[in-house]
This record gives sequence, structure tokens and C-alpha cells, in this order.
Amino acid sequence: MPDKFADRLVQPRAQIGWDGVVRFLHITPRSFLPMRAMPTLTLIAGKGIDGDRYMIGEGFYSHLRAEDAQLTLFEVEALVAIKRDSGIELSPEEHRRNVTVEGMPLNHLVGCQFWLGETLLQGTRLVPPCRHIEKVTGKRIAKHLINRGGLYCKILQGGIVRIGDAARNAS
Repeated sequence: MPDKFADRLVQPRAQIGWDGVVRFLHITPRSFLPMRAMPTLTLIAGKGIDGDRYMIGEGFYSHLRAEDAQLTLFEVEALVAIKRDSGIELSPEEHRRNVTVEGMPLNHLVGCQFWLGETLLQGTRLVPPCRHIEKVTGKRIAKHLINRGGLYCKILQGGIVRIGDAARNAS
């Protein structure tokens, strides 16, 4: 008897599309200083963000930060969900990530390449919640960032990222 599911398994997989947009950009020269809003960021392939603490080499660094974590992304949708689920309002500069996007499924982009404006990135791993954000903001937010902490990225092709730039899948 033929396997009724075999035919379905050889069919091409559906491609789920998404279109995102850059909403906020932030850097900071030191870990405990407030994040500074920027109209643009200059991403340097294989290195990081011009002017950010990890590129400058100043101050405290997360032990989790590595070569595959040259840039961090965070979802606007996570800000909305955190407020809905916990009543805690977290602004884009408070989550401590560099780029806040809308319309990008960050948890599903680990291992994927995508364009952010004119730059090509690869999602490398999810950002776990940390207590540093609680120290800086004074908000008990870490537990609400589980599965909403953002995405670490490697910069494959550098360039300028601007507020309002499109984000799209590279494949």
C-alpha cells in the first residue's frame, strides 16, 4: 500500500513572506549610559556599529556578546505584547537593542540572511533576557523578555541603515 503522505513530503515548501521596516536606531558608548537615538547607523561588515560601545571597546561587556553578535534587533510587536501582558511600558531606547523593527519575525530568523536597508545581515541567535536591563531601567522586565529579547546578527555586508528602511528576506 503506497504511503499517502509521501507525495506531500516531496512538494516544494511554501515560502512565508514578510516585509519589515526599521522604526528606531540606537547606540551607546558605554553600558550604563542611556541609549542614544540616531537617524542612521553605519554598520561595518564583520565588526559592528560605528560609535557603539562594542566597536569602541569601552566599558562593561556582556559575556554573551561574541563575534556573531555585531548588531541587535528588537521587535516593536514585543513592546506592545509586553505592555499588554505585564502592564510595563518599555520604550525603544530602554530595551538596549540597536535596531527596533516592525514586521520581522525575529525568532524565526536564526540562521537566515536578510537585508536591512542596504546592509546584509545574518541572524545568529536569540538574545536571552538579562538583569542588566533591570539595573538600567529600574523596571522588573527580564522575565517578560523570555522569547522576546531580540536577535543577535552578524554583519555580512556593511553600509548605512536609516529609520524607515525596508527589511526583507535575502532569499
